[in-house]
Amino acid sequence: MTTVKAIRVHAPGAPDALRYEDVELPPPGPGEAQIRHHAIGVNYIDVYRRSGLYPAPSPFIPGHEGAGEVIAVGEGVEHVKTGDRVAYVDGALGGYAEARNIAAAALVRLPKFLSYEQGAAMMLKGLTAEYLLRRTFKIKKGHRVLVQAGAGGVGQLLCQWASALGAKVIATVGSAEKAAIARRAGADHTILYRDEDFVAKTREFTKGKLCDVVYDGVGRATFPASLDCLKPFGMFVSYGSASGPIAAFDIGLLSQKGSLYATRPSLFSHIADVETYRDMTGEVVDALKRGDISLDAISARPLADAAKVHCDLEARKTTGSIVLTP
Repeated sequence: MTTVKAIRVHAPGAPDALRYEDVELPPPGPGEAQIRHHAIGVNYIDVYRRSGLYPAPSPFIPGHEGAGEVIAVGEGVEHVKTGDRVAYVDGALGGYAEARNIAAAALVRLPKFLSYEQGAAMMLKGLTAEYLLRRTFKIKKGHRVLVQAGAGGVGQLLCQWASALGAKVIATVGSAEKAAIARRAGADHTILYRDEDFVAKTREFTKGKLCDVVYDGVGRATFPASLDCLKPFGMFVSYGSASGPIAAFDIGLLSQKGSLYATRPSLFSHIADVETYRDMTGEVVDALKRGDISLDAISARPLADAAKVHCDLEARKTTGSIVLTP
């Protein structure tokens, strides 16, 4: 057993439920690798876990994403070896720790041109952007796209990548500062959702044609108005619930608003197949090499400050990606 520092949740609650403490880490089991984290990705799903919206057996260590160095491997592991630089996103919890054991199949080698911080920020957000833009609704040149919360970590990647694919991008944001960030990320138009009617502005920017797709990671606060931004047969893609989950609604609403499509995909469904997971990671790495997306806007904070990071995240004070460093 090795003693490591970690963030644990003993009972769901507010950010102060995140407790920085010692935990015992056993050697990796069969099919597992042990990695020493250099950077740990922070994502809104971590808030859902901590608050109990997405329940997990207590006590637990939150975190689904990270990057670091392999320091030990269990029986039967051939995919990675000690000393490899790796990154991962995985459905299993355990990321908010100095080191962890993880299924070796979840690890991908980190290219030399990417830092550990970029590796940690690349996985969950980058793969989310990949499946949203290339699998859920395949963006093509000329598509009109609305990205809710376009200055966030996933939001910026969606703006960058959709723009590189030739789409016209509209992004909603919460401040003038965030509007500048979204525009730098490739948004053709920005909407200050606190001050402006985003449906009316979307109609104005598209000259009444509306959008082919809406990517919505906000949830309750933007639904059902997001549907009014779609042209007939357009697609509403809900991939997060930063403002709270969308309540049950009459499916007839989709018919009334123009025979719309609506979906709530999950990254973990996509990456359950190892080959698909590796293909998606390859697509993200290729997009980074081409310059279609970038991972420059990363804020690194100490692991011990996880509770403060969650406070800032929930208050929508953050932009871009955040990583924790042990």
